[in-house]
Amino acid sequence: MKKSSVSSLVWIGSVVLTIGAVLAAQYLREPSVPPVVAAAAPDTVVVYKSPTCGCCLKWVEHLQQAGFTVETHDEPQMSLVKTRLGVPEALGSCHTATVNGYVIEGHVPAEDIRQLLAKRPKAKGLAVPGMPIGSPGMEMGDRVDPYQTLLFDGQGRSSVFSRHGTASAAPVKASSINPQPPS
Repeated sequence: MKKSSVSSLVWIGSVVLTIGAVLAAQYLREPSVPPVVAAAAPDTVVVYKSPTCGCCLKWVEHLQQAGFTVETHDEPQMSLVKTRLGVPEALGSCHTATVNGYVIEGHVPAEDIRQLLAKRPKAKGLAVPGMPIGSPGMEMGDRVDPYQTLLFDGQGRSSVFSRHGTASAAPVKASSINPQPPS
């Protein structure tokens, strides 16, 4: 066989191996999270949750009862979702969502999400850290432990957006984050 034929075969083999490696890497990579600006309909809440979490399903039902359209995605590695969407670790809960360019972390009441969408402050999103009893999806009879919905920005700063489960549960103005529409 001529030297040029061998070179051609080696080159073609290299191309085929490279294409195969690229396709295999795409097939085997970890599940990807669609970008925050995914093409969801306005006011559609896109929820990322663990496949086995019951309280997440109850929160989804809460949103649907409040009139939101909800799209759910089961994600076995929620920490990757939270990291990609910029949720500060200190504000973490069991599920993460996006709506109209905002991130919603945890058991945020639908009324707070509606207020966020109406006011459009310059912020990353809202969070209810942990899993407070009495928050949507975490109901236990009439018990509602005091908790706060926090407004947070891309640098991890947060301020109180609203209070729940107390005598003074009326929403408060978020003071430390600029109330300008997100860019």
